Parts: sequence; C-alpha cells; structure tokens
Amino acid sequence: MKKISLLLLVVLFQSCQYFDKQVPNEKDLLEQRMKEINWKEVDQYPTIADCEKLTNPVQRKQCFFEFMQSTIQQKLSIDTLKILFPKLDTIEVKVTINSDASLQFEPQFPRDTIAYDTIKIDSILKLKLVDFPKVNPAIKRGIPVKTQFILPVIIKTENKK
Repeated sequence: MKKISLLLLVVLFQSCQYFDKQVPNEKDLLEQRMKEINWKEVDQYPTIADCEKLTNPVQRKQCFFEFMQSTIQQKLSIDTLKILFPKLDTIEVKVTINSDASLQFEPQFPRDTIAYDTIKIDSILKLKLVDFPKVNPAIKRGIPVKTQFILPVIIKTENKK
C-alpha cells in the first residue's frame, strides 16, 4: 500500500507539469499576427459600381484604374492646363482614397521642376476634380482602408482647325 501511494504521489507531481503550460503573451501573439499580414497589399482594390460586376480580381482592378485615369483625363481636358502649359503633355496624379470613400488628388512633379508653376497646377487640379463618381475604398481583412496610387494622366491637346 505504501508503494502504491508513493507511486500515486510521484505520478501526481509529474502530471502537474502537464498543466503548467505557459499561456502565450497577448502582445507576443499580436506581434506575430502583425508580422504575418502583408501591409503593402489589400485584399480587394478600390472599385466603382460598374467594375463590381466583374468577378475576376485582375479585370476588376484594371477596370477601376482605367476608369480613374479616363475620368481624371476627361475632367482636365476641358481646362486651362493645356493653354497655360502647352508643353505639359502628361501629369502624374497621386490619388488617395480614404477609408470613408473620400478622394484627394495631388500632382506629382520631379524634384527639380522649375518649368511649371506647381501651385497653380495643384489648384487647377483641386478645382476640376470635384464631383467625382462614388468610389468604394479598398478592403483589408474585411475593413475599409486608405489606399494611394499614382496615375499618369495624359493631357490631350486638341488641334482646332
């Protein structure tokens, strides 16, 4: 009987080690999850109603970028940009789509640009790129997120005869 009780006592002490497992630290788990997420890419790109009909994500993305480029180009083509800056044929526009679906536009110029009045071009952009069609923000893990991208926009010069 003493041997059995001694054996049970040893087994009891050994079995307690199985229950003494470390509970993972909440901060460590969060850090590990944050490292697993690719923050440079979104799960779903921003979109507009017409492009949501497409099921292929690549076609949907292409549809959205073509829409943005052509809409910006169309809004700027009826403007004084081509009159004020006749040599300006392409402008790069940084588009920011916030998580609340609001849009911001900012012209991008090379650092050594002195040929153009950047402040004037920026103000023209802000004036002309209003009343933009509704754009749904990008989605990351089911949550709307802010995205930014740069679009080259060709300023068409139409020759009137």
